[in-house]
Amino acid sequence: MNKSRQIERIDPAAGIPGGEVAVECAPQFVNSAPTLSVWFQDERAHVVAATSSRALVLVPDLIEGAKVEVSAGHDDHANGKPSPFVIAEKLAGGIHPVSSPAFDPADGSLFVTRSGARGEDVPVSLFRISPDGDVEEFSSDITNPTSIAFDRTGRMFVTSRFDGAVYRVTSLREAVMFSGDMGIATGLAFNRDGEMFVGDRTGVIYRVNEIGEAKPWAQMEPSVSAYHLAFGPDDGLYVTGPTVSSFDSITRFDDDGAPTVFYRGLGRPQGLAFDRDGNLYVAASVRGRRGIVRISPDASQADIVVAGMNLVGLAFSVKGEMIVATNDAVYSLPLGIHGTLLD
Repeated sequence: MNKSRQIERIDPAAGIPGGEVAVECAPQFVNSAPTLSVWFQDERAHVVAATSSRALVLVPDLIEGAKVEVSAGHDDHANGKPSPFVIAEKLAGGIHPVSSPAFDPADGSLFVTRSGARGEDVPVSLFRISPDGDVEEFSSDITNPTSIAFDRTGRMFVTSRFDGAVYRVTSLREAVMFSGDMGIATGLAFNRDGEMFVGDRTGVIYRVNEIGEAKPWAQMEPSVSAYHLAFGPDDGLYVTGPTVSSFDSITRFDDDGAPTVFYRGLGRPQGLAFDRDGNLYVAASVRGRRGIVRISPDASQADIVVAGMNLVGLAFSVKGEMIVATNDAVYSLPLGIHGTLLD
């Protein structure tokens, strides 16, 4: 006989379609109790593994704000009390970002790249998503665009890993080279003073002045994909660069470019961003599970807060939305998390 079960914990309580979520209920008293079945609204979730009190399931492709309910049966959809779960809303698909998207501080529109394969000349390389959700083709002038960042005056800059350059994208949608000769230019970030920093994934972080002169500033281990950069509320530069290891770290650089390990133990860490409380969020895997990982300011705790596969980056909107990017789509989750003014 199938009976509804009270959910004790959903870990994490938010995700994008395909993400892996753990659902836990109170243990059954009978050893022969059937394994758990999980529904997101009226759709039964695919079970990866299950016992009578815990199930690992994949998030189905449903509308935002779906409720989860759990029963102990295999077939019947029991009408138990649902527990809330935030399912991401897809903003755009069929694109190919390789790093975090970025918000235009002037109007709140979101910019995301279609990066393409090395040297590929795609018809549109930069997209704009309006605050109303309209997706617009914005530019095709940059080959292999990688990271996007806005300076404190609102100008947009984009790196190209193809020609090792940073481009400034004008209000007329023209891409003008701002700085070059930076190897495989990937990560891009500005500090509080408006200085630009660019990561060459072969092992150098450059400091770029206001007229585009780039000088080597720091060294780190080469990455197999890209460097991702973000300045923290402590003015340190935090960098990820996935290697062939499954136990990668986030490195913090001080004002002089001296590195220290901030957190070690992530699988393929990529795009990152801070919230106003100083927590660091990064697209990575931790303890064998993939998604957006939240790391406490003192690096003592790291937990998955959004479940998802193939994640490459994230950004926070002024409304408290978390925008997450996979290697072919961009999603929004209304989590009430606000980023720092540097994001």
